[in-house]
Amino acid sequence: MIRKFLSDKRGNYALMTAITMVPLLAAVGLAVDYTELVRQRQETLNALDAAGMATAQQIVAGVSDADAKAYAKSFFEANLRHVPPANTVLTVTLPNNNTGGGTLVLQAALKYQPIIMPAAAMLLGGQAGATEVNVTARSEIRLKNTLEVALVLDNSGSMSTLGSGTGQKRIDLLKNAAAQLVNTLTLQAQQMKQITKPVQFSLVPFSASVNVGPTHDGDDWMDQDGISPVQHENFDWSTMTQANSPFGASKYVEKVNGVWYKRGADWGDSKDEPATRFSLYADMTVESGREEVPNSKQYICDKYDKKGKCSSGHWTDPEYVYTTSRYASWQGCVEARPYPYNNDDTTPTTATPGTLFVPMFAPDEPGTLWRDFNRDGTNDVTSVSYGYDNNWWADWPNSPNPTATQRQTDMRKYFLVKPYGSTSASSGDGPNAACTTNPITPLKDVTVTAQKQALIDAINAMAPTGNTNVPEGLAWGWRTLSSNEPFTEGRSNAEKGNDKVVIVLTDGANTYSAISDASYANNRSTYAAYGYTGLVNAAVSSVTRLFMNTTSSVPKTTYTDANYTAALDEQMQSLCANAKAAGIMVMTVSLDLVDSKADEKKAMAALKACSSDSRFRKDPTDPSKPAKLFWNSTGATLSDDFKAIGNELSNLRIVS
Repeated sequence: MIRKFLSDKRGNYALMTAITMVPLLAAVGLAVDYTELVRQRQETLNALDAAGMATAQQIVAGVSDADAKAYAKSFFEANLRHVPPANTVLTVTLPNNNTGGGTLVLQAALKYQPIIMPAAAMLLGGQAGATEVNVTARSEIRLKNTLEVALVLDNSGSMSTLGSGTGQKRIDLLKNAAAQLVNTLTLQAQQMKQITKPVQFSLVPFSASVNVGPTHDGDDWMDQDGISPVQHENFDWSTMTQANSPFGASKYVEKVNGVWYKRGADWGDSKDEPATRFSLYADMTVESGREEVPNSKQYICDKYDKKGKCSSGHWTDPEYVYTTSRYASWQGCVEARPYPYNNDDTTPTTATPGTLFVPMFAPDEPGTLWRDFNRDGTNDVTSVSYGYDNNWWADWPNSPNPTATQRQTDMRKYFLVKPYGSTSASSGDGPNAACTTNPITPLKDVTVTAQKQALIDAINAMAPTGNTNVPEGLAWGWRTLSSNEPFTEGRSNAEKGNDKVVIVLTDGANTYSAISDASYANNRSTYAAYGYTGLVNAAVSSVTRLFMNTTSSVPKTTYTDANYTAALDEQMQSLCANAKAAGIMVMTVSLDLVDSKADEKKAMAALKACSSDSRFRKDPTDPSKPAKLFWNSTGATLSDDFKAIGNELSNLRIVS
């Protein structure tokens, strides 16, 4: 019986079916849950991608971090059609800076509860005994990277020296390297057709000062009304009041609420307009040739309006006109603003006069005493030597025994026609002395052929002459990148996904030329962007502007080359810190400097301290630190170092 029972096969099918149904049902349940889990995870990922793209646009537009995160959460949850938002936890990691593109990371933790068999949770990746599965989805969005680069390039006289290891002048090596950099970035920019103005360059040639361009004389950021505390340094307008004017009531000036105004019918249509440096350029006339400036091109104003602004003019090679004509036209250089505005990008406004920019006007220094301004032949012009270089006009003749300071500041001399036959100024002397560079080239989109060519032409037109004022060049490099005045071509300062980079190259220490003149006009220096260092402007400070905000290591009454260099170095470090704090990336290059010379070693250290940290490279001597964006180049290595700079800039633009 037992044998029959064991050999009886009836009912086996049902039994086997019952036995196999358990794993079959489990497999079906697991497949259903797995499919649903994959679907929910993909829906979550799709929602992350959509939210990431939308949030990236908000970040670029400049919304706050809190608003960006709130926007991301709202957009993410709105795109979860079949996934309950309550089952997700969104984490938003914003780009860590607002100067480069950076990476926006959105990550969601998804809690999935199995539908068919809760026990399947373990099979789907959960823990033993768990009734749910936790999975994550992640989306990374690299913000668009546009690039704005200011080339701040030394055009001082030493750049005419042959570069180390080469037979070429440093300035020519620099031109080639700069053009190479522009061409490299242009090729990359042309591949980014979906972005407008992907790469822009500006050019700031600098020496003792910076030339912003003479066509900006009517801009609001220039001091149009003589209200800046810098405007009347070196000029004693009280000598032209009605009581002192040689023209009497028909032509004099009057001070009203701190502004000097022209009074009298002989001013013509400029009557009652402010007396400013611009108006001086318009009012000076001669019977001989114009001033000769050292720029490759000279700007000649053909017609002035009543405010002293140039309403029409032309560029030309140095030009002489041997008829009675206006002596000089403003060539475009400006003085440094008083602290703290010399070292920042504060928008100029008439509400704060110190923020306005003032045209450079180098006063006629003592030297020529004018005896025969009526040209009656009784007493010709007499030259009296005071040892001043920038002697380009004739001093006022009718003051008894004037001091050198009086001869320099007396305004009456500028309103008499300088006669034919009077002592001619040397080339480069005149009101534009120390304005030796060509104008700034504002940001140009290098994907546009004409704009790129304008930039290359400006690079090739650079010519070396004058002293070295790195902080003034750096300041204007920053200002060309900014979206606010003076130059407004840059993208919004708040726009994320855009890098603003200043590249500074110099072949020497900061210089400001001292002169020994304590017994004369007390200028104590040649005239340059900070004016005369020996003259204190009480309306600004108790010390000369160059020494404002410097430490005790810079003596405030020591008028030497070395002390001027120390002051400029401190101004440069203050400026570098401010620029970097504002999101500007600073790259610095020293050219043909060696650490075996103490002054050059110090200059190299200052440039390195000024530079930003690389986002991509590590310091080879200490891999725990980022590399500094500083290159110590020689003439022979400059081209390769500019290629390295190009690689650094290229990395900023990688878009994933």
